[in-house]
Amino acid sequence: MALADSARGLPNGGGVSPAAGPGSGPAGSTAFPEIVELNVGGQVYVTRRGTVVSVRDSLLWRMFSQQQPGELPRDSKGRFFLDRDGFLFRYILDYLRDLQLVLPDHFPERSRLQREAEYFQLPELARRLAQGRGAAGGGTRPAALHRDGSLCPDEPPPPLGSLEAESPEGGGAASAPSPPSSRSPSGGPLLTPSQSLDGGAGRRSGYITIGYRGSYTIGREAQADAKFRRVARITVCGKTALAKEVFGETLNESRDPDRPPERYTARYYLKFNFLEQAFDRLSEAGFRMAACSSTGTCAFAPEQGGPADDKIWTSYTEYVFCRD
Repeated sequence: MALADSARGLPNGGGVSPAAGPGSGPAGSTAFPEIVELNVGGQVYVTRRGTVVSVRDSLLWRMFSQQQPGELPRDSKGRFFLDRDGFLFRYILDYLRDLQLVLPDHFPERSRLQREAEYFQLPELARRLAQGRGAAGGGTRPAALHRDGSLCPDEPPPPLGSLEAESPEGGGAASAPSPPSSRSPSGGPLLTPSQSLDGGAGRRSGYITIGYRGSYTIGREAQADAKFRRVARITVCGKTALAKEVFGETLNESRDPDRPPERYTARYYLKFNFLEQAFDRLSEAGFRMAACSSTGTCAFAPEQGGPADDKIWTSYTEYVFCRD
């Protein structure tokens, strides 16, 4: 039986926090272990119980101080299960540790994190995120690109009357000035680093590579005995902003979180296992397949603990998609 956390002298409490008061009851303070394991949307977190009950009247405080362990849902390995965004929960847990909000630069999920804070009933965190969203709305613009690809400084546009078109030869009337917000100091159009020079407004051009590893077993009767194993994971390689635009909520970013939108990654993967679903999303976003390649290896099943006459084939395949 777990001892009371106050007897262990934990720096972070571990038992019912002083703010929790006697309302949590003696059963809540002793029935839960000192260290709790959480499965949040498939992501596993291990923390002290005192951390999750650090904010009184929050959802986690009620779960781990007002209820018994047997009343909470668990996964197949006995971890407490929460059906929420596992990637964003890391910031919820960081906030519970010291009640400070610290987010990385180029954090694009502020609105979603605010929604998670509201779900876990953390009003102070939700308020700070809402204030941060307002401040971010008036932030600086990203650096622009000249048509030749060189960066121009992030300067405010000149006044509306300062850009006048040159009069054509022959003394004709001057044409209307071009909108200053769409022109660079050199006269070329301003383009963000991710925009296509010849694409539509705001349309990003680039490449996305889809990869997967699969295997199947063939026995004595060849194709009649073929045992196929479904694709375990579909990986996504390319620019972060492109991957998020195409796959949205179905993109798992847990292996490479906080990646700035203009950086590249090879560590994303999809939350579904159907290649055709990935192809449909790419097609709807205007991508077309440019190339594909595949490699395969063969091993005898006994080496893998299978029947003596069976062969196990393993393949890795990549599909390259582009959008002009």
